Amino acid sequence: MTDVIRVAVSGSGKMGQEVLAALCREPDLRPVGVLERFATTDSIALPDGSGAVPMRAEAETLFHLCAPQVLIDFTNAAWTEKIVPLAVDAGIRPVIGTTGLSPGFVDALAVRCADRKVGGLVTANFALGAVILIHLAKIAASFFDYAEIIEMHHENKRDAPSGTALQTVRAMREGRGRPFELPRTERETLPGTRGGSDEGVTVHSVRMPGMVAHQEVIFGGQGQTLTIRHDSISRESFMPGVLLAVRAVMERHTLARGLDDLIGLR
Repeated sequence: MTDVIRVAVSGSGKMGQEVLAALCREPDLRPVGVLERFATTDSIALPDGSGAVPMRAEAETLFHLCAPQVLIDFTNAAWTEKIVPLAVDAGIRPVIGTTGLSPGFVDALAVRCADRKVGGLVTANFALGAVILIHLAKIAASFFDYAEIIEMHHENKRDAPSGTALQTVRAMREGRGRPFELPRTERETLPGTRGGSDEGVTVHSVRMPGMVAHQEVIFGGQGQTLTIRHDSISRESFMPGVLLAVRAVMERHTLARGLDDLIGLR
């Protein structure tokens, strides 16, 4: 019989509740606690009505109390950068979907995981379709000289552009081997209309109610365009990737950067 993996969740908001519900549906995974810095009670009910698990504001206290093997974190960069090193030091494998993390933090985390032989994952997007979009964009990048990205998220997203858009730009630059051509705009009558640019790729960010996570990558060539698009229409779209990652990090001893590394696309 397969051992049950003990999982703690960082954050009790919408994503935290979605993750807890997904864990409850899996016979080989068990939610054992919630780390919530604004916790006002000592426990939180599980979404499936099967009971409650401890909830604490202090990472060390929760880790000692419920002994998780994996910590899933969808919070914010400042909180993530504070609690994840504590988890790794305790031998707990981090699965991180928080965006806006500094490159220096991720580099240091990779060293920390390797030193302690603790598996982990940092990724900008857990939707498998988004991971495949990035892979396809990397392939297409070598065939076109011009490219732009439109990324669309809900109004409460804290960073712009999205981590997924930035990851896509990096993959496209790698696939092309050089920056894209960036058309010059002689006069911008409304400042910022052309968006920001990186590696010659212009990125436009949309933030409004009614959206979850959406991205279009548009390539332009002589007499043609190629558009690759992915839409997450609910937070459920992230759960297959999260569950895959929880199981995969149990078999790793280093930090993976991107879900593509776990599904054989790198």
